[in-house]
Amino acid sequence: MSPRWMRLSLVLGALWAGPLAAAEGPFDLGPEQPGRIRVATDPAAIARLPKDYRFAEPGAFTVGITPGGPPLGSYATDARTVVGADPDFAQLIADSLGLRLKLVPVAWEDWPLGLSSGRYDAVISNVGVTEQRKEKFDFTTYRQGLHGLFVKADSQITQIREPKDVAGLSISLGGGTNQERILVEWNKQNLAAGLKPLELQLFDDEAARLVALRSGRADVIVQPHAQLVFVAARDKDIRQAGTLSAGWPLTSDVAIATRKGSGLVDALTLATNDLIANGTYGRALARWGLEEEALPRSETNPPGLPKF
Repeated sequence: MSPRWMRLSLVLGALWAGPLAAAEGPFDLGPEQPGRIRVATDPAAIARLPKDYRFAEPGAFTVGITPGGPPLGSYATDARTVVGADPDFAQLIADSLGLRLKLVPVAWEDWPLGLSSGRYDAVISNVGVTEQRKEKFDFTTYRQGLHGLFVKADSQITQIREPKDVAGLSISLGGGTNQERILVEWNKQNLAAGLKPLELQLFDDEAARLVALRSGRADVIVQPHAQLVFVAARDKDIRQAGTLSAGWPLTSDVAIATRKGSGLVDALTLATNDLIANGTYGRALARWGLEEEALPRSETNPPGLPKF
């Protein structure tokens, strides 16, 4: 990571952390993390580790992570410690393998090179499974990739589950995003069915998208579900009306990425499924309000999203 990017990430992390840290809320963004869930070692998972695998740092599970914002991964109030749902899951995996967790903050665009070069053992940072990525990496799924459809707390809109539910509405979202691709398709379906068209309001940043919703210029905001869970918990003036798969009409799961053929993937999938079975996984997600993103079971290298 470049020094310039690191400085920018620290500033952004502090800005993200500040509002919630200063207010009462369900999320703890302090560096100490006393509520972080820990587990005992998982002998079965350890037995699946390849005998000849050399960890990036002996005795540690080194994980690349992008502190893009809470609740998935963010700098804590000390602007140094990375906290969130992904660090919590990384800790559970490290515990299961009997290893110390070492988190390495990395720019999103740099994680593939860092993983390929062996700088870290895995990446746990909201990485979606795609067929293109599977050519170079192995994947252990651990969360659903969801977009959230949120409305103002006092909105008359109660539920959004399919395209017809948004017919005639104005929707605030990011331009050039996967969300835009999906909503354009929804609009085509509605028009073909003789329903009212959508009005898509495209913005470059979340602040502008939220202003459009809160001012009444938009009826719905659509962006990654976890981000909106955080905003709703912090500000309490928006609420969820629905979710949709980030890969709609296909499913899109989030996964631990490891080097192709490194041999780690089987141990990580086994450890994840044991965490699901004993309930620890669910409690860890609930700590960050992400119960809806839970998977019933982890898979190794499932079908990924095709190239669009």
